[in-house]
Amino acid sequence: MSISIEEEPKRSDDFIETLSSFSRLHRAQRWEGTFGDFLSQVLPTNPAALARTSHEYIWDMLRWHGRQVDPDAPDSTAGRELFKRELFGIDEALSRVADYFKAAAAGSDVGRRLLLLLGPPSGGKSTLAILLKRGLEEYSRTEEGALYAIKGSPLHENPLNLIPASLRPEFRERYGIEVTGELSPWARDFVEREFEGDFVKVPVERIFISEASRVGIGTYAPHDPTTADIADLVGSVDLAKVAQIGDEGDPRAWSWSGAVYAASRGMLEMIEILKVKREFLYLLLTMTQEKNVKVSRFPLIHLDETIVAHTNLAEFHKFLQEKENEALLDRMVIIKVPYALSYKDEARIYHKLVSGAPAFRDVHLDPHVLNLAAVFAILTRLAPTEREGLDLSKKVRIYAGEAVEGVSETEAMKLRQETPDEGMTGVSPRFVINAISSAITRSDTKSLTSMEVLLALKDAIEHDARIDSKTKKAWIDHLVTARKDFYNRWVKEDVHRAMFASFEDEAQQLLEKYLDEVEASLDHREITDPITGETRPADERFLRSVEEKIKVSDSGKLSFRQEVVRKAMVAFKAGEKFKLSSHARMREAIEQYLFEERRDVLRLVTSTARPDEEAKQKISVVQERLVKDYGYDEHSAKEALSYVTTLLAQE
Repeated sequence: MSISIEEEPKRSDDFIETLSSFSRLHRAQRWEGTFGDFLSQVLPTNPAALARTSHEYIWDMLRWHGRQVDPDAPDSTAGRELFKRELFGIDEALSRVADYFKAAAAGSDVGRRLLLLLGPPSGGKSTLAILLKRGLEEYSRTEEGALYAIKGSPLHENPLNLIPASLRPEFRERYGIEVTGELSPWARDFVEREFEGDFVKVPVERIFISEASRVGIGTYAPHDPTTADIADLVGSVDLAKVAQIGDEGDPRAWSWSGAVYAASRGMLEMIEILKVKREFLYLLLTMTQEKNVKVSRFPLIHLDETIVAHTNLAEFHKFLQEKENEALLDRMVIIKVPYALSYKDEARIYHKLVSGAPAFRDVHLDPHVLNLAAVFAILTRLAPTEREGLDLSKKVRIYAGEAVEGVSETEAMKLRQETPDEGMTGVSPRFVINAISSAITRSDTKSLTSMEVLLALKDAIEHDARIDSKTKKAWIDHLVTARKDFYNRWVKEDVHRAMFASFEDEAQQLLEKYLDEVEASLDHREITDPITGETRPADERFLRSVEEKIKVSDSGKLSFRQEVVRKAMVAFKAGEKFKLSSHARMREAIEQYLFEERRDVLRLVTSTARPDEEAKQKISVVQERLVKDYGYDEHSAKEALSYVTTLLAQE
């Protein structure tokens, strides 16, 4: 987890260059002038961009962040590029979010729907909203994302709203853009009071979206529903200003500090939206549908902003039970944001969280800690399948993109469709990280092994008062499954490779031998011995001994062999060598074959109660290789070797 001294200068130089590039890209030009200057100097450069709605602006922002993606890739792929460094394993949900903004930007009725992110705790909903906000802040500082507003407007109003309704048809003909917005009460009063109605003289400035400055981003988190005040959203009369101005109906006497005004031209994030009063929801949904809000003393106030809300399953299910909420649900686009279902993606989430935590910086994690914890988490999120011979362990592997005997890629996709609610329940990433943190706190060493993490997870389950006894038992069973079906295989492979320095070469040679034998078998021809010159039929016994390691049945051997040869031919035509990495199941079979072949040697070296000097030397060499080549440290290497010795003794 730590960075070596030799790497630091190089990485430092790289990051300085990254900062310089970022600065050059985001060195935004400030601009200020009258509305007349804006029409003559700014508008002609890109009229369409200056008339964008909030949905169009966000969709352009997403595409800007995905500008390096292959132009032939689907829009949803480019649209989720913003999220790829922070969110893993929820590509389908991110694609749906991108599709929402694409459809809304195109002017469809989707733009009149509130976007509701629905998912379990710690599943990425808040992170998704935060990334959208940060993406908007960054985009607004680029030339492509330039935004202009009436100077001083608390709603950051588009200056094009100054154009009178009677002149808008002519404006549309000249510039090819439609102006749909209306001036706010504040702006109307400002133009009349300060410029006697001469809107050409109204000051305009370039603005930059900033959540901290309440420009283009608003955030609302519910308080106690019984005391929540809708003024937090839409403002209220400012009594101090009323005392100065003398008129409660004067726009200057209104407090324009509500979250909906801060979010104008950008995005409003509603946290745990279903906890708010119903009057809040009606206001928000009407604003989404009609693009305006009504407050006392003023006519309708035009607001163009995108509302992104999120909530958890418990609140959503309560909301569904109330009949009067049906109309509200009809005005929402609901996107499920589940937990990751690939243990590889889940491990990336843990790595991100671990990398940013000071407590982990000096702690070594053995190479399987995060993957093993991730396997356990995925097991808790999966629904049992009724398919014969397909247990949860195989399902975990399928969802991670690994090949499983008897399950094609098409069937794997169908498997996901059979259980669409998978990932909406189970262990959260936060639960796992808390358990790992607890294990580190209790450890006397600066090293954490996979077995120690399993024990920490077991302890966390047993002492969590929120979990009922039935669930506790099921989750502890999942820990056992993760250890037996995944960790045992991983750690044995590591020790095996470290035991035999020439493992990779031997494995490749065995793969090539398998291919030769398979081709001879499929072509019904004999093989010539290169030394004796004698011919013999294909070695069926050898072929089956390899295939049986991954449970290829006798009836399924032909299709398996044809698949292997087909992939080998694809590699050959591409001018590449067919390697173990080219076929996941073939790699597993070869590794298992070699491991079985050397089992006795490994058992002899590792299981001696009082090893002699020769055995000690061999053990030391294995430990050194585990440290040097396979990501262990001295403590975890000893633990791994001891664990494998125990496994061999049981077999």
